[in-house]
Amino acid sequence: MTALALAVSLAAGYLLGRWRPWQRLGNWAADQVRFTGAWARGGRGRQAAVVLAHVLTAPRTSRRIMRTTAAAAPPAAPVRDPDWATRRTPTRTDQGEPT
Repeated sequence: MTALALAVSLAAGYLLGRWRPWQRLGNWAADQVRFTGAWARGGRGRQAAVVLAHVLTAPRTSRRIMRTTAAAAPPAAPVRDPDWATRRTPTRTDQGEPT
């Protein structure tokens, strides 16, 4: 009986090692958090489950995300200068010399 229990335990451990449910859960949670899509629209229960799965499978990453401050407003687009061609420094090719 003990040999059978040992064989079943070894087989289950092997199958779980091949299947890697913990890693798959972590990858799923990271994808859900990274790419806000259906999980954000899924309601508070789904959001809580995703965040809990992410915290359990990747605690260091979750801690780093929580400690990061909110992103500032993106910088304004650069102002285009319509006279940029007349103000630039001429190069040798502009003066007709071969390169």
